[in-house]
Amino acid sequence: MHEEGISIWFFIGISLLVNGVLIAGAGAWEMIHPPANPLLLVAGIFYCVKFRPHRGAQSQAAASR
Repeated sequence: MHEEGISIWFFIGISLLVNGVLIAGAGAWEMIHPPANPLLLVAGIFYCVKFRPHRGAQSQAAASR
């Protein structure tokens, strides 16, 4: 007789649950105790704005073909 093992998706679900709880806890902690130096936030905003994809660049590349 073959015994059915535990599905890998069960362990993936546990991993997602644990990571979600940890991330939610860290977010709640930072809302209660904001960081003293939010440099990473400022740097992230800068890079997102500076290197955002432009629709015009795609149109120009398609037109030059």
